Amino acid sequence: MQAMIPFPPLSPELFSISLFGMTFALRWYALAYIAGILIGWWIAVRALKRPALWQGNSPPMKPGQVEDLMTWVILGVILGGRLGYVLFYQPGYYLTAPLEILAIWQGGMAFHGGLLGVIVAAWIWSARNGVERLPLADLMALATPPGLLLGRIANFINAELWGRQTDMAWGVAFPGELAQLCGQPLGELCARHPSQLYEAGLEGLLLGAALLWLGFARGWLKTPGRIAALFFAGYGAARFIVEFFRQPDAQFVTDDNPLGLAFHVGGWGVTMGQALSLPMILIGLWIVMRKRA
Repeated sequence: MQAMIPFPPLSPELFSISLFGMTFALRWYALAYIAGILIGWWIAVRALKRPALWQGNSPPMKPGQVEDLMTWVILGVILGGRLGYVLFYQPGYYLTAPLEILAIWQGGMAFHGGLLGVIVAAWIWSARNGVERLPLADLMALATPPGLLLGRIANFINAELWGRQTDMAWGVAFPGELAQLCGQPLGELCARHPSQLYEAGLEGLLLGAALLWLGFARGWLKTPGRIAALFFAGYGAARFIVEFFRQPDAQFVTDDNPLGLAFHVGGWGVTMGQALSLPMILIGLWIVMRKRA
């Protein structure tokens, strides 16, 4: 029998309370969002309180403005993430059931859509408040990786977005019928890559540490746009790599396309996540190279 790591006895809910016939639950995923926002807030304020980090020793905004900015960012994440999932991953389904676009409690959010939503929200906010956009983008890039780290860990706790089947020693036996479809005979437990943790390590821990070091210790914030460009390239590269191990969305997997390639010719192609990440890598690297000190 194949060796595998049993999925730990984790519940998606941290705790639940029943009041007046209704049940209220705090889920790990919600807690990850809250903690990620608070940590990002703390990083942003800390950076703004150090004028020497910025071009001309002048931060792009006041620390007290971060609260208002975060409100816009949260709206951008929710609206952009949902619309991105609808347009990038299941446009046909939601075209036939448009009212379900609003049912965000059923799941279905796309990071790339959320990123576009945040960009639009930050663009509008900066125009309304007279804040320069490139330093603002750098500030937001510094603050984002902790949320990515915690969000991917929450994905693991929820036993969702698991990886492809593997015979590696660290393969995890995720619960649920869909996760067990790769078993032989069909339905037996099978080991899958814990791709959520791969993403947590690359997008959150490694990229976050690099950005903080470059921003706080190497003077990269003095060149507006440099930190943001590295975030784009770094996230895109991390996501592109992890897509080789992550189970693709079911709508892309067919008998003729078992790898779930969204765009392919013959046996060559890329997944939807890779296709959306490629522009981030190319644009990010191009800007980093242009802004070398």
